[in-house]
Amino acid sequence: MESFFKESTYRKLRERLQNIDASKSPEWGKMDAAQMLKHCQFPIQIAMGKEKVGLKSNWLAKVFFKKSLYSPKPFRKNLPTAPSLKVADPKDFESEKEKLDQWMQELWYDRHNENRRPHPVFGTFSKEQWGMLQWKHLDHHFRQFGV
Repeated sequence: MESFFKESTYRKLRERLQNIDASKSPEWGKMDAAQMLKHCQFPIQIAMGKEKVGLKSNWLAKVFFKKSLYSPKPFRKNLPTAPSLKVADPKDFESEKEKLDQWMQELWYDRHNENRRPHPVFGTFSKEQWGMLQWKHLDHHFRQFGV
């Protein structure tokens, strides 16, 4: 499975990010491209221990959903989003694109970190699981916008 922490995958994700078009409608979901770019920053911030969203542990999510986060099977379209990770207000596309790119670069430079704090909902992930999760989430949303 791909991993954000694999150099070729990371570079491809950054290229795909540059190909996202603000005027393109999503193939599924309610967010426009700018909102999606903002939403994609949250899991990276969580991995970096810098999230500003309120998430609480959920044993049901841990038991039934955690393994799907880093399995090779793609996320289903229209999966529910935790309320604190939803982005409904208008966002500036170029600004959010730049911020996501910066967060991606920051996580890349921190890729060797083996001591990330536990995810606030799902608990502990290995370095490899964090890398797969980040790739899978970004890939899901980039595909949502045809990239």
